[in-house]
Amino acid sequence: MLKKIIYAITAALILISVYFVFFVAPIPIDPGSAAGDPNNFKIFYFHLPIAISAYLSFAVVFVSSILYLRSKKQKWDMLSLSAAEVGVVFAFLTLVSGSIWGRSAWGAYWVSWDVRLNTSLILFLIYLSYLMIRQAVEEPEKRARLSAVFGIIGFISVPISFLSVRFYSKMHPCVVPPCPSGGGGGIGGEVLYYILFNFAAYFLLAASLMMLRMDNEKLKEKANELKRKNNL
Repeated sequence: MLKKIIYAITAALILISVYFVFFVAPIPIDPGSAAGDPNNFKIFYFHLPIAISAYLSFAVVFVSSILYLRSKKQKWDMLSLSAAEVGVVFAFLTLVSGSIWGRSAWGAYWVSWDVRLNTSLILFLIYLSYLMIRQAVEEPEKRARLSAVFGIIGFISVPISFLSVRFYSKMHPCVVPPCPSGGGGGIGGEVLYYILFNFAAYFLLAASLMMLRMDNEKLKEKANELKRKNNL
């Protein structure tokens, strides 16, 4: 029952956030300074919460991997897998939404020498590799152990990506201060309320997707157990 309530709240918040972004929220820059269509900059309201949701998902992989190695309980391995899958989807959406935003802001979908863009791509590829390794190893305990080690080591890429824009900003703006390297500065005014609402919506979406994926893994495990008992 609690999960159904969470799913319903998540769906409602996502729908409201989409309505706010397209029909209510202001353009998050001075329209006169936009290189292209100023309305394209509204993708910021999606891009930032999706990116932070990806970071948090990978943080869940990190913590649950440590807990698995300490306890060997399968639930932590399931949580790691679920969080990694959700994180990879969100990281991919971050790259896509960032490229669309970049096209309007910089005139190019990708700027190869920008540190934030490259560290975000590396982050995505690391966790994609994590999922591929899981597929490659058949023995469950070995797979869980290797994945946990990978999940812990791979997390190094998260703070590198998050902090890169603070110390070596070129094109990608630093949105949340402090920004020692300069950049776009903080979020203020009316924009702040809408971006915080979107944070709540996308954090709940990430959590809901993890719970759904965990439930699927539990069902899959029960089915495998029945097969083993019946020698199927």
